[in-house]
Amino acid sequence: MYVAQPIEWTDGGVVMLDQRRLPAEEISYTYTDYREVAEAIREMVIRGAPAIGVAAAMGVALGVQKSAAKTIEELKEEFEVISEALAKTRPTAVDLFWALARMKARFRELTRSHLDLAGIRLALIREAEEIHAEKKATDEAIGRFGAEFMPKEGQVMTQCNAGALATAGIGTALGVIRVAYEQGRKLHVLVPETRPYLQGARLTAWELHRGGIPLTVITDNMVGHFLKAGKVGAIVTGADRIAANGDTANKIGTYQMAVLAKENNVPFYIAAPISTFDLSISTGEQIPIEERTAAEVTHIQGVRIAPAGVAAAHPAFDVTPYRYIAAIFTERGVAKAPYTESLARLAGAVPAKAAG
Repeated sequence: MYVAQPIEWTDGGVVMLDQRRLPAEEISYTYTDYREVAEAIREMVIRGAPAIGVAAAMGVALGVQKSAAKTIEELKEEFEVISEALAKTRPTAVDLFWALARMKARFRELTRSHLDLAGIRLALIREAEEIHAEKKATDEAIGRFGAEFMPKEGQVMTQCNAGALATAGIGTALGVIRVAYEQGRKLHVLVPETRPYLQGARLTAWELHRGGIPLTVITDNMVGHFLKAGKVGAIVTGADRIAANGDTANKIGTYQMAVLAKENNVPFYIAAPISTFDLSISTGEQIPIEERTAAEVTHIQGVRIAPAGVAAAHPAFDVTPYRYIAAIFTERGVAKAPYTESLARLAGAVPAKAAG
């Protein structure tokens, strides 16, 4: 089954598939400067919390590889500049900061060792590649755990894009659906378009179609209709940040979907890696919400759809309270309420063996 490859480390630089051009064109760019990687993250050439984390790690490795520093002290100073530039790209996805923290910790270890500059550069490249490999393994484990909760047949729904394009693996939410489908469950996926950036219509639909999984694209304001019609067996979405109590930030529109699911007795699930947990915050009220440009609302692919001079809001994420979430699928197992206990337990646990 086809799996998209949104990012790759190569000898020539960091190669990214431009997700802004999908599904019409499949164009990749090779970035040779960490500032270019930061811009690619900011401008959503690559998007999705886990994939952003991989990109940030590769951006750090690229910056160090290309650094003109002649001493370790000079490299330490430049490392902070590199990390800060990447940290400023997108504030909501905690995977970005998780990956940067991991690269910083590895850098500190390396600078305390007896390695020379060339050795440090090579080791940081290896660390970024290891993060990428771990994301792939994480997705597969999440998929196996979550697939057990999918209906044996019928319709399921997702939001935005939480597939391979968003994670650099097989996907979190789409990974669950993909594994369930491969296990023989006869699923049909309802894909809301996900305005204003159309990640559902452009990206999720593209991935599912390329993978041979049946789907139907719907507009965002059709969600309630299809849930009330009683023909949806489950909803599974990804997450960009999960608070200690289980409140979850995801692409705008997820909150209303979860409320409508509760009203219509449809189980609403989250699929996300442990790196998405932010147990330092008690509730979702503390999650920073990225506000993107109004032009992404007033225009579609450069074409204005609203009158000139009209104001538009664009919060890129919303927060779903834990009470609407039936379970959270992770690579270490499944969390259920009370989430303050189950999330903490999974965060501190050694990796569990997934069922199936």
